[in-house]
This record gives sequence, structure tokens and C-alpha cells, in this order.
Amino acid sequence: MWSVEMASAGVTEPLDILAIAAHPDDVEQTCGGTLLRMAAAGYRTGVLDLTAGDMGSRGTPELRIRESQAAASLLRLAWRGNLRWPDARLENTITARMTLAAEIRHLRPRVVILPYWEGRHPDHYRAAEIGYESCFLAGLKKLDEETPPHRPAQVLYSSLYANVKPSFVVDISAQFERRMESLFAYGSQYDDDGGEAGGFPKRAEIRERLGAVARFYGNLIGVRYGEPFVVKETMRVDDITTLGVRSL
Repeated sequence: MWSVEMASAGVTEPLDILAIAAHPDDVEQTCGGTLLRMAAAGYRTGVLDLTAGDMGSRGTPELRIRESQAAASLLRLAWRGNLRWPDARLENTITARMTLAAEIRHLRPRVVILPYWEGRHPDHYRAAEIGYESCFLAGLKKLDEETPPHRPAQVLYSSLYANVKPSFVVDISAQFERRMESLFAYGSQYDDDGGEAGGFPKRAEIRERLGAVARFYGNLIGVRYGEPFVVKETMRVDDITTLGVRSL
């Protein structure tokens, strides 16, 4: 049975990669395959959900957190937590930044994955904003006296639902099916009760949609399925003969 740590203050070994999301089931859609691939490569991966999705039409916060832990096991996460902030009402306040910065100092990730900084749902771009500023604050020595400073080396933005050209795409061909399994661990959100009449597509439709999106990004790098990311920095290349994709 895969064991998932839950209390950030009790994490003794740093995370390599931390994905910060607005809601449970966000990372399963946008970067779950990448987290799976990195876990398979031996990296310690984690997810911090900022809300429990309490404004959602289906399920309860307690149920969605339980479902997120089941999904965490499928994603082979070393850690998953939830701050229980108010869903659909995220605000970039000093309290939010200080709270999230403390979590980052506990977890000490090398890489942080955030939602893309523009989007339909305000919580998503607020999560990106709060996440970036908290990563910066976490590196300030005088922020607090309880935890040592830590600033992640890299911030990535998962851009699956953004109409932008990605900086790079991760091949998740081997991880796609398990990524979908982790998404469907949220039975309260993705069952076939109500169907299209209730505004919720059935599982087969969801799988077809997400498969089509992943196929599109996979095609950009010549693989079956891919997940796109954006970085704000110019990427360094030391060997131009090993770029990983063909031009012709």
C-alpha cells in the first residue's frame, strides 16, 4: 500500500517537486502524468491543494479530501496536503502568502508547479499569483524564526488549459492511463449520474476530451500523449545535439 504523508511540519526529507493547485483534482488533469513520471524516476513528489472545493456542486469538502488521498496513492505522491482555504474566494493577502510560505519552508521543494497565470476560474490565477509570491517570501531569512529559509530553484506553470505555446512538453505516454485513473478516483465529481443533463459530462466523454488534448501536445514532440508547461525564464542548453525532438 502506497503511504502518503499529510502533515507538512512532519516532513523530514525534502520534496523534489511540489504542485500547488486551487482545488482537488486540478493536478490530476494538468500535470498528473508528469508527477507520475517523476515519481517513477525516483523523485519525491507532492501536491498542496489550497481549497477542498467546498463550492462545488457535487460532494463535500471531507469527501473530496478523502478522494484526493486516494488519487495521491495512484499518483505515487510522497505527500499531499490541503489548506482548506475558501473555494471560489481565494485572495492574495499577506496571511495567505505567509501561510503558504511556511508550507514551502517545511516541504523544501526544488521545483514548484503552479497553474498558468491566466484562466477562466479566478481561483486558478490567484493560486498562481499567491504561489509565486510565497515561493519568493519563503527564501527570506527573516520571514520567521521557526523555520529555515528555502526558495525553490524553479517555478513551472502547467498550461494544459491555456491557449499559449508551451516552453516544453513532457512525454506522459506511459503514464496517461494511470493519470486518468487518478482523476476518476474523484467519484463525487466524475460519475455517470446526471450525465450531460446535469451539466457534467460522463466519464467516457471526459476521457475522450482529455485524451484529445494530451494527444495534441504529444504530437508537438512526436509522442502519443504529452503535458505542456511554461517557464518565464530562457532555458539553457549545453548540448544542441541532444534537444530531444526532430526539426524534420
